[in-house]
Amino acid sequence: MSVIRAVPIGVGHYLPSRVVENAEFEKWLDTNDEWIQARTGIQRRHFAADGELTSDLAYAAALDAIKDAKIEATDIDAIVLATSTPDQTFPSTATKLQAKLGIDNGFAFDLQAVCAGFAYALTIANSLIVAGQAKRILVIGAETFSRIMDWQDRTTCVLFGDGAGAVILEAQTGDGTANDRGILSCDLNANGKYNEILYVDGGVSSTQTTGVLKMQGREVFKHAVTKLASSGEYALEKAGLNVDDVTWVVPHQANLRIIKNTTQKMGLSMDQVVVTVQDHGNTSAASIPLAMSVANKNGQFKRGDLLLTEAIGGGLAWGSIVLRW
Repeated sequence: MSVIRAVPIGVGHYLPSRVVENAEFEKWLDTNDEWIQARTGIQRRHFAADGELTSDLAYAAALDAIKDAKIEATDIDAIVLATSTPDQTFPSTATKLQAKLGIDNGFAFDLQAVCAGFAYALTIANSLIVAGQAKRILVIGAETFSRIMDWQDRTTCVLFGDGAGAVILEAQTGDGTANDRGILSCDLNANGKYNEILYVDGGVSSTQTTGVLKMQGREVFKHAVTKLASSGEYALEKAGLNVDDVTWVVPHQANLRIIKNTTQKMGLSMDQVVVTVQDHGNTSAASIPLAMSVANKNGQFKRGDLLLTEAIGGGLAWGSIVLRW
């Protein structure tokens, strides 16, 4: 049976030029490189320059993906941008990106699901393509989390970095089987009762301030491994596949211990996992497309490879995507 699939045709990323090594935090925090690496696997991250906006990062990543896809920006008819650090309260950062790209038709909007944002964005973009609402969608995760850090909290401020990643999806015809290229299944979840374990203590309606990130790291870890493994297994089941079919796992790059424990729980090998957390830190919604782009540029992905992506973030919100490259 012929079906429409959302197939990745281009991927790109951008990292700000400023690289912050772990040792830099020693200047004002009771921490060191050994402590940070042992608990997170992070060695360095990138911070946006003064005046460098989330839309600037998104624009650079978009241009990289457009080049990879060998298309023109005007061939794109929709933009879905996942971010928790928008340029403005409104309008959306996606519309700013649309203007920068010189696109004056179609539609563009932001999506906020924190670190699960890219999984949510891919799911929505897939639904739009399958429904015939768009033929080519630019899906982006872009963040400047350095703008919402409490720089006196050593348990959080060393974890996050800035960056952007982009994937272009195109409507193509498939046979309706698990051998099709493109997105094969999606699984999204949320449970708002866990708000207090990962949140920002500001907001337009509540405090009229931006606020800073607050996290109960042990609680997040406890939920992350179980929920990510369960979601990944369910997404594979929905696609008529299992863990033995997986070529690559592209997880949210939050913490190396979470990645390792989730991989072990699913019965997968770390040799199958794309890991970039050591160089980028946690870039929230940007982390999955960033990792995808880095792996693709390194020649790790081959046409027909089965990819599993999974992410969890504040909300709690979490989800997984199964796609064939």
